[in-house]
Amino acid sequence: MKKFIETIKNIWSIEDLRNRILTTLLLVLIYRVGSYIALPGIDANALSNFEKNSNQGILGLFNMFAGGSFSRASIFALGIMPYISASIAIQLLTIAVPYFQKLQKEGESGRKKINQYTRILTVVVTGFQASAYVAYLRNQSGGAIIPEYGTFFFWLSTTIVLTAGTLFVMWLGEKITDKGIGNGTSIIIMMGILARLPQALIAEFYSKVAGAGGPILFLIELAVFILITVGLILLVQGTRKIPVNYAKRIVGNKQYGGVRQFIPLKVNAAGVMPIIFAQAIMFIPATLIGFATSSESASGFIRIFSDHTNGWYNLIYAVLVIVFTYFYTALIFNPTQMADEMKRNNGFIPGVKPGKSTADYIGAVMDRITLPGAFFLALVGILPGVAAAFKVNSNFATFFGGTSLLIMVGVILDTLQQIESQLLMRHYDGLMSTGRIKGRTAPANA
Repeated sequence: MKKFIETIKNIWSIEDLRNRILTTLLLVLIYRVGSYIALPGIDANALSNFEKNSNQGILGLFNMFAGGSFSRASIFALGIMPYISASIAIQLLTIAVPYFQKLQKEGESGRKKINQYTRILTVVVTGFQASAYVAYLRNQSGGAIIPEYGTFFFWLSTTIVLTAGTLFVMWLGEKITDKGIGNGTSIIIMMGILARLPQALIAEFYSKVAGAGGPILFLIELAVFILITVGLILLVQGTRKIPVNYAKRIVGNKQYGGVRQFIPLKVNAAGVMPIIFAQAIMFIPATLIGFATSSESASGFIRIFSDHTNGWYNLIYAVLVIVFTYFYTALIFNPTQMADEMKRNNGFIPGVKPGKSTADYIGAVMDRITLPGAFFLALVGILPGVAAAFKVNSNFATFFGGTSLLIMVGVILDTLQQIESQLLMRHYDGLMSTGRIKGRTAPANA
């Protein structure tokens, strides 16, 4: 405890770090306040049924990323998701389209152009999603739209406000990244998820006190939750280090190279994306069937996709997570590029020939470590359904794994890593007396 208090004092004594933390908290507070401001033309008191419907299926996932703004029909209802969708699309283009590949290799100027394209695409995506959200409001809000607002005027004003809200949230994320601490976009998503945790804990406590099990069962659930969190930390931080030697070079009177470094390959290089992709696929059948029939009347194959506690549902879901883990890792991980850069810098892996042999070796190592990572990620993905099957409150069950907990653990570790780096740069002790906190950085190229 004394060590912890001393670390807090060290953090507060560094003016730049203190200002960054305060700036981050202020910008997050602005975002959370904005998430409770209802759209013009919406009666917030008449949204009870709309909030209930918006917490189910794929809309529940969307609402979670928006920090509850989606179900409250707020000015930030679409949250940061359009920007994330645009970023993923641009990222895929940098893999498939030569023009974007060229931009990616142009350094700072190329990065600025890619960011500009991402913002433009964000506006387009937000416009489409805002129009769809207006249609959803009309069908599901149950009279929450004030009648005095005309159909066209409500659509126009809501689309403009939602687009402006998403761009403002995007700007907040960029400011947190530049002026604050951590990755702004990730922190905004995490704070929206974290805001739901106290309410979920309280609801679970009262349900256990009022029902069977009592406080003892609630404490057991907390212990399991902590163990799962520890396991996720191991998954996020797990790496396989490949040694790389660099040949000696003499330039003038200086010697370069002649040292050994390591390429850290992450066990879970794909992060949370496989779970998001798998959830989206699993929600499609239930969403399509939902237009024709209710979940109560569904049966057989349809029923499987409507009940996330079903064994077949979890088996299919786990297989999809494993498949998407390999798929997304293959998209973002390029062993050939790593081998080429090592060769240009006179680096080599001991016992492996430079060039294609090095690329094959790195790819083989990545395939081997991705397998256990994919299985563990699949287990994490199905844990909320398993928890719900054991009568855990649905709100609290979402924190037993899946997207919620994985994002929270990854973002917190990444932020703590940046704080520790600031402390170590100024010759203070880090946040931990042994070891170092490793964030979600991509494998370093030699």
